[in-house]
Amino acid sequence: MVVVLENREQGTVIGNPQAPYLNGLAARFGSAQDAYGTTHPSLPNYLELLAGTTFGIDSDCGGCRVEGQTLVDQLDAGGIGWKAYMEAMPVPCYRGVSSGSYAKKHDPFMYVSHLADDPARCQRVVPYNRLSQDLNSPSAPSFIWVTPDLCDDGHDCTTAVMDAWMAKNLQPLLESSWFTDHGVVIVTFDEGTSDASCCNGAHGGRITTVVVAQGAPGGLRSTVPVDHAGMLATIEDLYGVRHLGDAACPCAGSLKPLL
Repeated sequence: MVVVLENREQGTVIGNPQAPYLNGLAARFGSAQDAYGTTHPSLPNYLELLAGTTFGIDSDCGGCRVEGQTLVDQLDAGGIGWKAYMEAMPVPCYRGVSSGSYAKKHDPFMYVSHLADDPARCQRVVPYNRLSQDLNSPSAPSFIWVTPDLCDDGHDCTTAVMDAWMAKNLQPLLESSWFTDHGVVIVTFDEGTSDASCCNGAHGGRITTVVVAQGAPGGLRSTVPVDHAGMLATIEDLYGVRHLGDAACPCAGSLKPLL
């Protein structure tokens, strides 16, 4: 599972008393000490996590489209199930730029033409409230993407609100059979508030990234520089598929030391 939160430099999360749950996860499991967003603003970071490229997007454009292979194409080719859960999305495969506290700019799936235009695949981009039911079904997807809404991801609301949402929503998952059967949850941010950089030119700020891996020793810390492409590479390695785009460069780093 990948959970993407919003707009926090690492120093405003780790060690912050308003984020006791995320800090507890980092202490109990593991965290990347030198993780970085790809760029600014939001959308290109989400695309990088999904496809290993920003597709040249440098804004939060609502009507733009991109085309290229993504992680979920690789999973489909391998017969591996996936689903994306978007909090506040009104209906599956919603094509609008916004609806209440749902924002398309935080939903990279709806920008990729062949995903958005294929009815069967687009129906796997669904409202978040379907996650609990799916997790309790025999056919729970292997790969899960979660985008909280504009408040719960920290974009429009406080760190305390964001952290409380994580505690309420992630803790039940960690007690589910999905997680106890070798589950891995990567909690990261789209970007920080600085231009701090690493790797092959990623300059989206130093961000908190916590890896919650079933069976991993507690309290792991990785000082390997890693950006969003390196996070994608880590996921691709877990599923045994090739590295897409920027993920193919060792310079992107990896979260493997935390697994």
